[in-house]
Amino acid sequence: MIRLLPTLFLCAAGALGLFTACDTANTENVVKGDVAGAVYVPPGEYDEFYAFLSGGYSGQVTVYGLPSGRLFREIPVFSQYPENGYGYSEETKPLFQTSFGFVPWDDTHHIELSQTDGEFDGRWLFVNGNNTPRIARVDLRTFETVEILEIPFVAGLHCAPFITQNSEYLVSGTRFSVPIPQEDVAIDSYAENFDGAINYVSVDPESGEMALAFQILVPGFNYDLARNGKGKSHGWSFLTTYNSEQAHSLLEINASQKDKDLMAVVNWKRAEEYLEQGTFETRNVSYYHNLVDESSGIATSGEKTSVRMINPADAPGVVYFLPVPKSPHGCDIDPTGEYIVGNGKLSADLSVYSFDKIQQAIKDENYEGDFEGIPIISYEAAIEGVVKEPGLGPLHTEFDGRGNAYTTFFISSEVVKWNVETKEVLDRQPTFYSPGHLVIPGGETAKPDSKYLVAMNKITKDRYLPTGPELVHSAQLFDISGEKMRLLLDFPTKGEPHYAQAIAADKVMPNVKKFYALEENTHPYVAKGEGKAKVERDGNEIHVYMTAIRSHLAPDNIEGIKVGDEVYFHLTNLEQDWDVPHGFAILGNNNAELLVMPGQTRTLKWEPRRVGVFPFYCTDFCSALHQEMSGYVRVSPKGSNVALKWGLNENLSEKDMLSQTEGEGDGSM
Repeated sequence: MIRLLPTLFLCAAGALGLFTACDTANTENVVKGDVAGAVYVPPGEYDEFYAFLSGGYSGQVTVYGLPSGRLFREIPVFSQYPENGYGYSEETKPLFQTSFGFVPWDDTHHIELSQTDGEFDGRWLFVNGNNTPRIARVDLRTFETVEILEIPFVAGLHCAPFITQNSEYLVSGTRFSVPIPQEDVAIDSYAENFDGAINYVSVDPESGEMALAFQILVPGFNYDLARNGKGKSHGWSFLTTYNSEQAHSLLEINASQKDKDLMAVVNWKRAEEYLEQGTFETRNVSYYHNLVDESSGIATSGEKTSVRMINPADAPGVVYFLPVPKSPHGCDIDPTGEYIVGNGKLSADLSVYSFDKIQQAIKDENYEGDFEGIPIISYEAAIEGVVKEPGLGPLHTEFDGRGNAYTTFFISSEVVKWNVETKEVLDRQPTFYSPGHLVIPGGETAKPDSKYLVAMNKITKDRYLPTGPELVHSAQLFDISGEKMRLLLDFPTKGEPHYAQAIAADKVMPNVKKFYALEENTHPYVAKGEGKAKVERDGNEIHVYMTAIRSHLAPDNIEGIKVGDEVYFHLTNLEQDWDVPHGFAILGNNNAELLVMPGQTRTLKWEPRRVGVFPFYCTDFCSALHQEMSGYVRVSPKGSNVALKWGLNENLSEKDMLSQTEGEGDGSM
């Protein structure tokens, strides 16, 4: 019965004259055909696309194959990850440093793949941290997070990070406007004391390294989503906002009073000119930039202390506003760069704006007034057309490169296909249930791939075996290669995916790293061979230079560790073979294991708190003798005279045994 609810709702809505959804042909299209064959990827063959989905409150990113829907990997980004020690190892801990201290969790929403000439280039993936405002960069050679940049003066970085067509900038806006700078003010002084910021983060074209280039001070709205122009509109950014009422409580009522909200239209090339002229204010603020050194694999954290802030009052021509249907979410630009789709969650219509008309309106100063001195472009002057009553609760739109757009409707639980030029609804298919975003491979770029569409649904109810009150979310795969959409597959997703991007596999696969060259490893505690394995004491710090290779760890017996010591296991994986990681765990460690890739060095800190003999072992099954890949650490009472010594297996002679002088020693060998 539950399965029929969305269809029944659509039928009822159609009966009321809102729209027609009970198309028998469409219903048959969902269930007919060899859909199993359409998504089957035979053993040994590859999926056509990588799909990268944000993990929402998990703080991570997941990687799926399309069309199979198979989960390949969860990439740890903002949250500690016990599976491989990310955020627990000494090398990765600095990635979580912020002006609020060590923050090992966040809420990821929007994926952005790097672009060249308006197309995905397969080099980097960027994703936002919504709670503690941050942007992370994932290196797609390794599928590892290599950089995290905190964004100051904002709260709730939901509107992030949206990339320009040559990866010049990642553009973002604050979700929750706050006092800038922060101060103790009454919340009911929101309209007077709260402001927003639009942020431009530059991306180094060679290394991908990020830097906060400048911020723009804007009125205190809630900035929701953004897109950057392409082609003719390159150099402009478009950001939807809600709460133009500037309410501060019961937003579902108080932020829904006006007929329309406002879209911010930003000329960032003009902003660059003002920066060159020195038309900005330097504001002091603390924020952190955390970056992994490629050769050592060690992340370092550095505090930044100032930003350049542009005030539109001093820089005319940088920011405009444009009326948009109430409580907008999506802000999407077609592949030509001419059409901008703005829709309101509380409106049944989709407004399609013309970039050319926006430019003409600015030239003619065709405004409807201003907000805090920022001109409001005439809605009638900018509008190209309206898609009438396509559904209920429109959220997000992407394009197929054939002149068609596809929009998700949260309330009426469907995806609707419509023509960008004519604004005519061409097809609709139900989803199960309540979709948020959708993704077409390359669907936000200048050259989309028009084969598949994935709808990301918030409610699953009867789709999968029940798992208590909390159910997984679902992604539903549609074939959009023909005139009508065809549902092929649904598959469960991890966390709460808010947005995704998909890229052709052949743009990523050729560059994927298979191992780290051991000779290039510059980690200060690397052991580039079993003969380099050793243990050193420096006061109460013990550094174990350990190696792993199939099928043993060296050293595998360590004595002379004392209660109260801080023991750092620096494990180097000596393998130079693809897909042979090694793990490390020791009894009593209260953080995580390590998972070390071939050629890598990773460090686990262990603080023994009791006397005894403690086993350690490899956690990743690597060979037929994996179970034998283990060893022991002897822990003696604090202040004892047990010598520090170590070796490789019990058969080593006394001559082969390495030892330190009796007593605490000075760390010399």
